[in-house]
Amino acid sequence: MADSMERGTRVVAGPLRETARADPHPFERQGAYERLRDGLRAYRLITAMWIRSTMAYRASFAMTALGNFAATALDFVAILLMFSRVDRLGGYGLPEVALLYGLSGTAFGLADLGLGSMDRLGRRVRDGTLDTLLVRPVPVLAQVAADRFALRRLGRITQGLLVLGYALAVLDIHWTPLKVLIIPMTLLSGGAIFSAVFVAGAAFQFVAQDASEVQNSFTYGGNTLLQYPPTVFSKDLLRGVTFVLPLAFVNWLPALYVLGRPYPLDLPTWVAFAPPLVAAGCCALAGVAWRAGLRAYRSTGS
Repeated sequence: MADSMERGTRVVAGPLRETARADPHPFERQGAYERLRDGLRAYRLITAMWIRSTMAYRASFAMTALGNFAATALDFVAILLMFSRVDRLGGYGLPEVALLYGLSGTAFGLADLGLGSMDRLGRRVRDGTLDTLLVRPVPVLAQVAADRFALRRLGRITQGLLVLGYALAVLDIHWTPLKVLIIPMTLLSGGAIFSAVFVAGAAFQFVAQDASEVQNSFTYGGNTLLQYPPTVFSKDLLRGVTFVLPLAFVNWLPALYVLGRPYPLDLPTWVAFAPPLVAAGCCALAGVAWRAGLRAYRSTGS
């Protein structure tokens, strides 16, 4: 019986090995629409599994979500303490800084909820567990993004929305239809830009396996940077986050249009409506970087 099982295993394993050698990344051969469709479906199924697992222990979920909310709220507490000593920061009052904070915090929270697990890719590359994802009939990006989906990260989004609501309620803004539309556009586009940074940072970990902190410096660090007015930073830094890594489109440019303030680099007003185009370009470049990193992956050899 053991001999029969062994022969059967060889019969099945042989064609699988041949298939793997012939096409190691079958999903990379699909068209863009097919990859997107299959990836979203796989992502939805995997996250649904993790959500069911989380909600099986609802008290634990409530406590971790509350803890996430409290931890992220400390960032705004630091800003409140700062304004207890000064009236304005870089020419901006507390409500204006709260608008910047709310926009960037909510946008980053959306990206962190959906793709916050990407920084664990380097660990998978080092210990070889990424190989198990490659042999599954599911796009690798969807598996990595949905791995250990943490619903507790809703606390960050909730906290960002509360600060944003406070800012919009307190600020004396002359609302127009364009200014009303720019708020949800900014949140969605900013989330997409941060998501692209998450994916590009994960792609870099195919080459530099211990680069999770480098990735975090652009994601978590970028979010912290955007919480403060652009006037407190040097123009060289502003040029870098506008023309190189376009984080300025996450909140600075749209928010300054809503506030009626000029951007320190004297850019035209219409750039405040460019975040969707910038987000699309960032996502396209991140996709190219991901595919290049995945093709370059050669396993651990064990």
